[in-house]
Amino acid sequence: MLLAGRVDSPGLIERGKPAPGIVGTTLEGAAFDLADLRGRPVIVNFWGPSCVPCRDEFPLFLAKLDEHAADGLTIVGVLMHDAPAPALDFIREFGATWKTVDDPAGELRGAYRAVARPQSYFIDTGGILRAIQVGEVTADRFEQQYALIRPRAPTGSAAPTAPATTIGSAAPAGS
Repeated sequence: MLLAGRVDSPGLIERGKPAPGIVGTTLEGAAFDLADLRGRPVIVNFWGPSCVPCRDEFPLFLAKLDEHAADGLTIVGVLMHDAPAPALDFIREFGATWKTVDDPAGELRGAYRAVARPQSYFIDTGGILRAIQVGEVTADRFEQQYALIRPRAPTGSAAPTAPATTIGSAAPAGS
């Protein structure tokens, strides 16, 4: 079974620009394409079960998915530096409902310039990267960054463009 992801749009990642595509197979063996989530706010989270802060933020992600369900919030995990079997065990134990794509060759990690675990990318409904969180996401920081990708009610005019931001540790240079 293929347990790998690939990037379908190589190049440097930059806030305010389209997020790199992710095409691959989930840890459960299902096909995955990030482009299928266009129209929904998405958080791409690089994690692994051996990472203590990753484990610590899982309950927050579960709660925020429930809290923002009406917005269509989706989380996509990218497994970084751990084997799939322990990750699947962890996902099942903690009841994660989001898909995780393995990245054994580091292609996704390179495209997203992920330097540490956890690292999260907040992508708006148009597929534009709006914020990068290096390190564990806290409830306050989640809401600050989620405000940048939260769907806006139609007003009859163009949707407001939220400024790109980075909260937490210094984000990798990309622009």
